[in-house]
Amino acid sequence: MEKRTLGTQGLTVGALGLGCMGMSFAYGVADEGDAIATIHRALELGVTMLDTAEVYGPYTNEELVGKALRGRREGVVVATKFGFKIGADRSNPIGAVDGSPENVKRVADESLRRLGIDVIDLYYQHRRDPSVPIEETVGAMKELVEAGKVRYLGLSEVGVDTLRRAHAVHPISALQSEYSLWERGIEAEILPALRELSVGLVPYSPLGRGFLTGAVANADAVPLDDYRRRDPRFATANADRNSAIVDRVREIATKHGATAAQVALAWVLAKGNDLVPIPGTKRAKYLEENLRALDVELNATDMHELDALAEQTAGPRYAEAMMALTER
Repeated sequence: MEKRTLGTQGLTVGALGLGCMGMSFAYGVADEGDAIATIHRALELGVTMLDTAEVYGPYTNEELVGKALRGRREGVVVATKFGFKIGADRSNPIGAVDGSPENVKRVADESLRRLGIDVIDLYYQHRRDPSVPIEETVGAMKELVEAGKVRYLGLSEVGVDTLRRAHAVHPISALQSEYSLWERGIEAEILPALRELSVGLVPYSPLGRGFLTGAVANADAVPLDDYRRRDPRFATANADRNSAIVDRVREIATKHGATAAQVALAWVLAKGNDLVPIPGTKRAKYLEENLRALDVELNATDMHELDALAEQTAGPRYAEAMMALTER
């Protein structure tokens, strides 16, 4: 697989990573055996970056990734995240964030244990804690690098000012933010700042949480315990309008002998070699489909037509409480 480098510190990974969240969190019930088999297949096919987080489950997703990595750690870039307050009952009230230096270090130790590894390759702050100066949070993350517990640092869903202040404390290798055909909010200010600072971008939800694949028509098409039941873009009125985006992606996909998912991923991949998308899936067959996006070559006309689709997007990308945790 093509390799791409994130940041200036030497973090080199396969051009497509694997988002592991849905294997045990947010998108209904998953089968652990299938999930582990999917991770193993990803590694066989050249995927090198696995993305997880403390809050996914919480805890269970890191444990799952740890099981999958037993005997297979070499060459794998393990990315995980801290930043939420998780109660003794494993609850996480929306908006309860914790960027304190104490939490930075505590979660790192606990994540290392759950993952069964001795160093975290890429350690992200999951969401910014406005009550803690970013310099203090990243200062504690830097101490983890110096202690040999973490290799590279990342942030998620922060704005330009936070990014610059953090980068001044310690080089940030990657920013993880939502970026896809229907979510383009980082393009005006954040993406140019990333390139000025030589910080890589790890787009999550590059398939629009499954909507852009055409496999999910609206909120009624997913299980009752699926997060997308509460996603504004999956609400019937918005989904009916957003289906026009999927129809156009399918038309372009047909021209290339590809699927809508492959075209959606190929579009993200074509936006620069400093981007490494992390589409998530629970099943090996969809993983293999996603990886074939690396073989789809979109021409200038395709890119222009796909670029224009974002103007048709109906609905905010998150409900209000979740949007409040982002800096854009």
